[in-house]
Amino acid sequence: MNIDKAFGVHALALQLRSRRAQILAANLANADTPRYQARDLDFKATLEAAVGKENTTLRTTHPRHLGSGGTSPAQAQIRVRTAVQASADGNTVDTQREQAAFAENAVQYQASLTFLNGKIKSLLTAIKGE
Repeated sequence: MNIDKAFGVHALALQLRSRRAQILAANLANADTPRYQARDLDFKATLEAAVGKENTTLRTTHPRHLGSGGTSPAQAQIRVRTAVQASADGNTVDTQREQAAFAENAVQYQASLTFLNGKIKSLLTAIKGE
């Protein structure tokens, strides 16, 4: 039994959600920094790329070889957000938008964590034979 397959995409989703929380927190921390460009992680595109790579990865003998599979949070697709409203100092952070995105990300992180917790409990039950 492959533990990665048992947990599905949720293990990677937790890592990506954690990375997104860091990015959104940095946006909020720099809300008053002149010319700071708000960033966000393209969660859907990064996750789709990771899932697609699982099926088409090449076998490599070293992690630095070309074609090594997997997407890590460090390789996540981070994009600069376009400003909803122009700012005199060039800052593109909208604190209300960032707070809403942070809260939504936290709920989705908790959902993946709850799913994984249920999966682990069912695996433990199967192992114990209860």
